[in-house]
Amino acid sequence: MANCSSITIVTKPTSSSSKMQDQHGLKLQHWCSEVMVEPNSISVHHQNQPSNMESPEPPFQETYKSLLDDTKPAPDKVDVVGTIEERELPLIDLSRLNRGEEEREDCKREIAEASKEWGFFQVVNHGISRDILEQMRREQAKAFKRPFREKVNDEGLNFSAGCYRWGTPSPTCLGQLSWSEAFHVPLADVSGLDGLTSTLISSTMEQFARTASDLAQKLAEILAEKIGHNSTFFKENCLPSTCYLRLNRYPPCPISPKVFGLMPHTDSDFLTILHQDEIGGLQLVKDGKWIAVKPNQEALIINIGDLFQA
Repeated sequence: MANCSSITIVTKPTSSSSKMQDQHGLKLQHWCSEVMVEPNSISVHHQNQPSNMESPEPPFQETYKSLLDDTKPAPDKVDVVGTIEERELPLIDLSRLNRGEEEREDCKREIAEASKEWGFFQVVNHGISRDILEQMRREQAKAFKRPFREKVNDEGLNFSAGCYRWGTPSPTCLGQLSWSEAFHVPLADVSGLDGLTSTLISSTMEQFARTASDLAQKLAEILAEKIGHNSTFFKENCLPSTCYLRLNRYPPCPISPKVFGLMPHTDSDFLTILHQDEIGGLQLVKDGKWIAVKPNQEALIINIGDLFQA
């Protein structure tokens, strides 16, 4: 079982698509949490209720039975995605922003260059403590272990109605199916989660969201300057009501070589901050080829989203 924590601030199309993929056919679980700013968010709805609502697992195989039955399993779980090279993203030490003028400007330049060349990069000394990241993993794991009935009916956790999503509404092939579940919580609601069954998760989420938002704001100011805007441009144009904390989980998939945890996509946001687990699974397109992002437990991954590039 594996975890990953992520953060996203959204404020358009990116040249770097991404996906979550179980690369080696292992039965893995991944959790992610992210802070997002995203307009026109759409909930995922399913017509049929599963027979076992007390299990914590979403009814993927029951819901998508006809689609799965029409697909022959890959022999010996061969990776149908193909061999994917593992790479490290550009790594930037943000502590240099607090040093002399020359170091600070070099750091800003590296951020701008990585954003332009990759659309993704990693940061260390980012201000989010390891304790908060680890506590967030533990608490969101508890949230996902609640009965599916409670999650789908918005019971117990006091999240906003409709914040729980799972699977894909109407996939016509396995490539359109996302084998995952998520809580999509408006950032404005995070500070009002005192009614949570666990006050620990509400406190952890609040700390996580606050520090992640501070980091996103710092990066946004640098990027705004580098494209010729005032440093406060994104702060003035990205309202708090469009920010989200997203908790993601990628459960085991019996045909994992043919199904994505999250189907290939671009992020329709401004900025994403991701903390990948030790097993990984994040893949992105670089120079027309899919590459696997090598996990680094000390770093956060930054993704420049669609809205920034619009």
